[in-house]
Order: sequence, then structure tokens, then C-alpha cells
Amino acid sequence: MPTNANSGKGRILALDLGKKRIGLALSDPLGLTAQGLPTLQRVNIRTDLAALDRLAAENDVRLFLLGHPLHMSGHESRQSQYTREFAGRLTEWTGREVRLWDERLTTVEAQRVLKSSGISSVKRARAVDQLSAQILLESFLGLETLD
Repeated sequence: MPTNANSGKGRILALDLGKKRIGLALSDPLGLTAQGLPTLQRVNIRTDLAALDRLAAENDVRLFLLGHPLHMSGHESRQSQYTREFAGRLTEWTGREVRLWDERLTTVEAQRVLKSSGISSVKRARAVDQLSAQILLESFLGLETLD
């Protein structure tokens, strides 16, 4: 079942966790860029964890970056608690590190970008989760390179 990826090398897989879908974005091997991946339609926790583990193994993922939905005040929300629990289960299932990353305004930014692109509202709705994950990963990679 679980695999181990504590080598320190590998890619980062960002997740924008929702109740119905999980937006996905993957770093390049050097950790410089973020590429959106097809959104994962949620089924149940075991199926979702297995799909993420499989995706991580196929792409040499060393770290899951999970959007942490905080209130604008910085306080935790009900969704934050669910995200923490999901992160714990993802770590147990995959053996990979999971890091929570402040996602305040990523969905708002994704919606703004998509709206300004002129694509239809139906296509925007399908793309927002993926773009949110991509923005989340880009914010992480931008700060990671400054360390």
C-alpha cells in the first residue's frame, strides 16, 4: 500500500482540497516551475488517497503541498481542521511529507485570472481548482528559492 519518498529529491505535488474535487499542480524536477494537472474528482477517502499515492509514485513526488484554508484573520476554519486530518491520513498512506501552505486568496486569484482570460464561465469553473493548486505551488516555489 504506502510507498516511501524521503530521499530529499523529487517533485512537489500541490493539492487544492475541496469536497468534490482536488486541484493538482506538479513542480518540475528542479522545483522551479509549476504545471497544472487534471483535477481529481473525489470518490471517497481511500480511493482519493490511493489515487494521490499512485500519482506521486508515477511522478517522483517527495512532498505534498496542501493548501491550508485559513480565515483572512489567520484563524483556522472548519475546513482547516478537515485539511489537517486529510494531511495526516495522506502522510500515513503514502509515507511522504505533507506540508500545509497558506492558501488565502488563491481561489480568488485563480478566478480573477480565468475571468480576465475571457473563457466561458463553464470552462472557468472546471479550471479554477487546477489553477488554484498551480498558484499555491508557485507561491511556495517562489519563497523556497529565497531560503
